[in-house]
Amino acid sequence: MLNSVYREDLIENVRDILAKAGFYVSRTIVMRRVSFDVVARRDKILLIMKVLSNIDSFSKENAEELKVLAEALEASPLVVGERTGSGEMEEGIVYSRFGIPIISVDTLSDFVLEGIPPFIFAAPGGLYVKLDSELLRKLREERNISLGTLAEVAGVSRRTIQMYESGMGAMIDVATRLENYLNELLVVPLDPFIYNSRTGQHLVDLNKLDVFGQEVFGILDRLGYSIVPTVKCPFEALTSHDRTLMLTGLGKDESRLVEKAHAVGDISKITERKSVIFIERVRNRCSIGGTPLIGKDELKKMDESDKLFDLVISRSGSYEKR
Repeated sequence: MLNSVYREDLIENVRDILAKAGFYVSRTIVMRRVSFDVVARRDKILLIMKVLSNIDSFSKENAEELKVLAEALEASPLVVGERTGSGEMEEGIVYSRFGIPIISVDTLSDFVLEGIPPFIFAAPGGLYVKLDSELLRKLREERNISLGTLAEVAGVSRRTIQMYESGMGAMIDVATRLENYLNELLVVPLDPFIYNSRTGQHLVDLNKLDVFGQEVFGILDRLGYSIVPTVKCPFEALTSHDRTLMLTGLGKDESRLVEKAHAVGDISKITERKSVIFIERVRNRCSIGGTPLIGKDELKKMDESDKLFDLVISRSGSYEKR
């Protein structure tokens, strides 16, 4: 219980930092077994964040789910933590697990509030920095320095120098020797928000959903929607048609419908995507917290994707281009 309360405080600290830095920040996603805790946007930067006191608990499955969401939403996945099993995370270092960037709370604060970027990243074998590969090549060629000479100065092989010139990171001591020899600053800052998109594997087989889920997504497929299933999310899939992407949930469990709709609606606002939850039948209300509700019987009558999108727009109370 104590660890749970502590993590809640940690998440609120992260939310406060982002808000002070001008990010539009979602409420904490409090639903159980959700793969992320906060969604935040500032201008073109969209972050999907997991906050952990100990980053060793970050799993490969969690990483794959974040990759799926990041790919579909054109977002950057990020984990913020405080420590590993071996000790406190160091400030100014970008860590990584399963291809997802991980930074400390202090590193996040320095970066977004003070404009101080990290310069070091952790990788197997130690701590590394990113070199300005074009400048390194330019200086070597302009000064007529051979690969062999630079390799001897740095204490590495000729092949390794070539790899530095192609963008490979260097050990800190190697970078220092190169900078001292060339009398130039070669180390460049890192941006933990820049993510090289790698599509995550789909973790759910739609055929394994219950009858209600299979019916709903079967109709969406017939209407021409592409479906990317999700796990550990407030919504069950990301569905898209043309340039329209919707956070799509299933509301079969009416006891949790309000909580789910508010969570999906909040994420929808931050990501600037539409959302919808499909339920057995619409009764007293057509939306909750800005999230449209559409009954399965209504969906069955749809014969065009545009009609579904128009219904989503009308029930969300807003109008926008597709």
